[in-house]
Amino acid sequence: MAEGNKKRIAIFGSTGSIGTQALEVIGANPDLFEVEILTAQTNDKLLIEQALKHQPNAVVIGDEKKYDTVKSALAPKNIKVFAGPSALEEVADFDTYDMMLAGIVGFAGLTPTLKAVEKGKAIALANKETLVVAGDIVMQKALEKRVPIIPVDSEHSAIFQCLVGETRNKIEKVILTASGGPFLGKKPNFLVNVKKDHALQHPNWNMGAKITIDSATLMNKGLEMIEAKWLFNLLPNQIQVVIHPQSIVHSMVQFEDGSIKAQMGLPDMKLPIQYALTFPYRVANGNSRTNFKKISTLNFEEPDIKTFRNLVLATFALEKGGNLPCVLNAANEIAVWAFLNNRIGFLDMTAVVEKTMEKISYIEKPNLSEYFESDGEARNFAASLINL
Repeated sequence: MAEGNKKRIAIFGSTGSIGTQALEVIGANPDLFEVEILTAQTNDKLLIEQALKHQPNAVVIGDEKKYDTVKSALAPKNIKVFAGPSALEEVADFDTYDMMLAGIVGFAGLTPTLKAVEKGKAIALANKETLVVAGDIVMQKALEKRVPIIPVDSEHSAIFQCLVGETRNKIEKVILTASGGPFLGKKPNFLVNVKKDHALQHPNWNMGAKITIDSATLMNKGLEMIEAKWLFNLLPNQIQVVIHPQSIVHSMVQFEDGSIKAQMGLPDMKLPIQYALTFPYRVANGNSRTNFKKISTLNFEEPDIKTFRNLVLATFALEKGGNLPCVLNAANEIAVWAFLNNRIGFLDMTAVVEKTMEKISYIEKPNLSEYFESDGEARNFAASLINL
């Protein structure tokens, strides 16, 4: 640990929604944490602002064209500046941090996270795609290195919290809750005309654009099912999804005696971020508190899988395994990008994912290079469907 027993945090994806909120948590607890590494892909302005405030040892800007701008801005502070895709792995290999907050969105977060695991660093995992794509490899490596992987996603954090003290008790199933997003109850004749501005208006959560769209299509919940399998060593039939519009119950665990434990709270990502950073301790904060006098009902219902078919596709990938979740994720990343850039419609995203899953060759037990090949093939095929 660093001087004064502060935990040294490396935030990969510091300018995104999770990264900025993590820095708020760290800023509110200066006696507990210090920032060691910050990384961003293109947002050089915010990265510079964050670095000047938090004084990390090193920063990475993924866009190499912005290296000189970041380098000159941070030169007076003697902050090391790196650039380019390989730099993420390079700084992940540093000895100078205690925990990585893996907040890079999408497949791009896999290699630096795996590098940190190989280095024996604790992981606060917000990048669900790391486990969706290569959960078998990542979790096996974490086991070999005795590295804790603590989930940051609110649903997986909830399950993790429910399982504290329950290591000897058998899980019957986990119940992932979903808000239903902005289009809860809507049918295809409505969704066919949906534009990105409407889809980005999540009723409860403040998230990045990609995750917000995934929430609107229910793909986010499908990816979370696959992530839950690897995090908690579950079979597909032990994972259930229910719609819970209020987003107060973040997820539940049912044990073999039929009892259910739930973790509850207001929809605020700073709480699971803080819990992951401070685990096994809880630390006081000034976050808003749940007021049950203002909550008259908590509703739960089955998801509409006829309308939101992404959940069906993700469930199929979960059950079949192999490289299929990797293909699902790659096609979805391309489809969401295309939707956000007004290239395809809302319902077209599901069609792109389904056609890609049908096209790419199935590999039952892929190695890491085969995961990368499957990812590339799926992206190329999905892009060809959209004429990118």
